[in-house]
This record gives sequence, C-alpha cells and structure tokens, in this order.
Amino acid sequence: MKSKPFGWKTSLLLLGIVAALAIIPLLIVPDSEFGGADGAAEAMIVQIAPDYEPWFRPLVEPPGGETESLLFALQAALGAGLIGYFFGLKRGQRPPDV
Repeated sequence: MKSKPFGWKTSLLLLGIVAALAIIPLLIVPDSEFGGADGAAEAMIVQIAPDYEPWFRPLVEPPGGETESLLFALQAALGAGLIGYFFGLKRGQRPPDV
C-alpha cells in the first residue's frame, strides 16, 4: 500500500509550529541579546588573558554584525538546499514501489 503525502493543511500546521518556535523565545525574554559562541569565547579569552594578541587578522572584515548574520544564514540555506536536493535526487532515482 502506498502512503499518502502530506496535505496542504498538515504543511501549514507544521510551518506554524516552526514559526511559533522561532518567535516565542523572543516574546518571552524581550530585552535579551542572543550572542553567539564567538562572542562568548572572546569574552572568556579577555577574562583569562587580558594582554592576549590574536595571531592573525581576517582578510575581509564584514561591514557590520548584520552582514555576518546574513552570511551565516546564506551558508545554512545553501547547505540545507544541497542536502534537500541530494535526498530528492536519490528519492527520484529509486525504482517505484509496486
């Protein structure tokens, strides 16, 4: 027996749940700053060794923090797209179930 794919109602419900999971933490803690691991590591290094000098500087410095977030989001989207394409391609190459 062939299974029925998700309908548009199920997809809409799942999309709503994902959106709620992204928005609810922002509403629960309104005046918080969500920092990344890079900032936490830098703060810890300054606390442990205040006179530490980095070994090298970045070749290209992004103009702002939002640009860095954009590049990270684009990298994640590209990776998810490639993984999704691969799984879709393999699913399409599979012989049909009879």
